[in-house]
Amino acid sequence: MKTTDTPPATTPEEPRDRPPVSKVNAPPEKEKFGGSVLNVFSHGVLVIWALLVVLPLLWAVMSSFKDDDSIFSSPWSLPDKLHFENWSRAWTQAHMSDYFLNTILVVGGSLIGTLVLGSMAAYVLARFDFPGNRFIYFLFVGGMSFPIILALVPLFFVMNNMGLLNTTHGLILVYIAYSLPFTVFFLSSFFRTLPTSVAEAAIIDGASHTRTFFQIMLPMAKPGLISVGIFNFLGQWNQYMLPTVLNTDPDKKVLSQGLVQLAVSQGYKGDYSGLFAGLVMAMLPVLAAYIIFQRQVVAGLTAGALK
Repeated sequence: MKTTDTPPATTPEEPRDRPPVSKVNAPPEKEKFGGSVLNVFSHGVLVIWALLVVLPLLWAVMSSFKDDDSIFSSPWSLPDKLHFENWSRAWTQAHMSDYFLNTILVVGGSLIGTLVLGSMAAYVLARFDFPGNRFIYFLFVGGMSFPIILALVPLFFVMNNMGLLNTTHGLILVYIAYSLPFTVFFLSSFFRTLPTSVAEAAIIDGASHTRTFFQIMLPMAKPGLISVGIFNFLGQWNQYMLPTVLNTDPDKKVLSQGLVQLAVSQGYKGDYSGLFAGLVMAMLPVLAAYIIFQRQVVAGLTAGALK
């Protein structure tokens, strides 16, 4: 009887030695340690910077509610009671109310004019190609690097010859010209990030360029307008050199001139409590504007990077 050879039984192949599976994307220990050290260092720097900014502001507010003796005898202690008469004295006797009104008129008019003219110029430079486009754009950019102190003397004579010296509208025009370079530079970069399809659709539907700009493109550029508006507001509200040279009429002085006048007029009397009260009055609108619009400022600064 013939038998068939059966193949020998095979044992399953033993698995080869494999290296242990490591966690995916697990950073090494050195990188973890370096990242934690960097985080601690950066947060420490931010805390120190916040203290350097916040503590002088709090000290000024605290000093505005003290009397003069307490400011010198115990400068770091809390006031024994709130001396609101410091604020009323600065508002009435030091004419801070008049300086405040003049500043609101000048800054409000110049801010509106800067945003309207700057947005129109930036839109044209960003959206339309024509001969001299880049040349005009770089003229605005060059205006940012031109120090205003070099233009004070010729600007004084130009304003005097035009009859705009010591006038509110003349100071408004100077503020607008001073703020336009940065506004055009900022908004032209922002308008380039906006989609062109929306403007093209409006033109196809029969809308004019003016209507397309004011009703479609300008509302889309709201974050950029708020951001550049805040920067211009801060710069124009704190401006001192231009009004000192171009606005010498005592009845039309702005807030920065009023604070200097308040400090100088005290002489040897030393009404430091009233001076601190006037300083806080000038500081409050700037802080309020930044606190209210801080999210819009961040959104406007990062809009170009996110799109």
